Amino acid sequence: MRFKVVLEKEEDGGYSVHVPALPGCHTQGDTREEALMNAKEAIECYLEGLEKDKKPLESLPTIDIVTVAV
Repeated sequence: MRFKVVLEKEEDGGYSVHVPALPGCHTQGDTREEALMNAKEAIECYLEGLEKDKKPLESLPTIDIVTVAV
């Protein structure tokens, strides 16, 4: 499975990451690479939790793209 993640550079160093399709799925890392590696682990844990709680993936929010004129 593939998930979009949002990386934000922190003022005091490092990166925070959240996964828009997985509410509450957040992590961080000192480097971009570490943050992405931690995001992968966080996603895997999140999905394991869904499976344990018997919640289908279809119950998750969906993400799409909307185009607007400016």
